[in-house]
Amino acid sequence: MGKKYKIKTHSAAKKRFHITGSGLILRRQIGINNFRRKKRGQTLRAIGGKQAVSPGTARRVRRLMPYG
Repeated sequence: MGKKYKIKTHSAAKKRFHITGSGLILRRQIGINNFRRKKRGQTLRAIGGKQAVSPGTARRVRRLMPYG
């Protein structure tokens, strides 16, 4: 017999975080949306990638995304 209930995934969390195949949680970097014209192209290209979250935040995100 399986589980009797399902836990809902947090909608905001699933839009903001990405879980890799190895289980690492990634997030977007801050500072990309505002004042783009002032920033150097090098800075904008560097911000383009994703960044791993801290271990404490990862624990909280895993609780919000049980099936991630």
